[in-house]
Amino acid sequence: MQYECEMSKRSLFPSAVLPAPLQAGIGDGLQGSGQHAGIVAFKDVAVQLGKRTVWRQATFQIEPGEFVATLLRLLLGLLRPSEGSVSVLGRTPWRGNSAIGYVPQRRLLDADLPVRGRDLVMLGLNGLRWGFSLPGPARRQQHARVEATLDAVEATAYADRPIGQLSGGEQQRLFLAQALVGQPRLLLLDEPLASLDLRSQLSISHLVAQLARERGFTVMLVTHDVNPVLPVVDRVLYLARGHVAIGAVDEIITTQKLSSLYGAPVEVLHDSQGRVFVVGLEEVEGHRV
Repeated sequence: MQYECEMSKRSLFPSAVLPAPLQAGIGDGLQGSGQHAGIVAFKDVAVQLGKRTVWRQATFQIEPGEFVATLLRLLLGLLRPSEGSVSVLGRTPWRGNSAIGYVPQRRLLDADLPVRGRDLVMLGLNGLRWGFSLPGPARRQQHARVEATLDAVEATAYADRPIGQLSGGEQQRLFLAQALVGQPRLLLLDEPLASLDLRSQLSISHLVAQLARERGFTVMLVTHDVNPVLPVVDRVLYLARGHVAIGAVDEIITTQKLSSLYGAPVEVLHDSQGRVFVVGLEEVEGHRV
């Protein structure tokens, strides 16, 4: 069986695409801001689940403006490293950090769910206020921000429809809007392209890339299939057999590198259109959690 640049079979810490700057100007919005320490910093980090060490000695830094994929649970403060230190936006990760926008894996929604797309996006602003909306001018400002965000993700046309009646691509745009409406500095995406058709995958990938450039935030994503995001990536991060490999796409996604990383024969193929196929990961044991 062949996997089209599959990074791993679903695991807690999937090997993942780690794209870096999309364009030279993607980080321009952060230049001159005095923030030079990097958005995310890992130093000699190890992660242990129960008695098993998943990986160790991970040291790398993600700079402002990068479009990357990595370990979301650590960054959200849901898991602490067993060794070393993790820094997000200059601080130890904690739950509920409003500077982080998060889109979890998409779930099937009931078609009768009476929540409009617009209401879903509004929850990105007042979802932590126990249902109480701000009064007067503040409320109008909230609505203006929701409308601007809906427009940015091109979802205004169906924002008043029940979200359960929308297509997968339309739902994902609304979840993206919900994560962005609070104007985060870091956007985390967990399998944002799963269950979408190829056209929607490409559309969402380029939309996120465009918004990251325009708004100057950093994007980190985990994806099962690298192909839709290859046009906008620069670096990749692989996690396998307790080791971390990070570098340019052409440097990491090679037959020699992946075979060495996984300790088993893995072959990287390229078709006439430049698409990448990784063959052999289905036979590899030890890289799953």
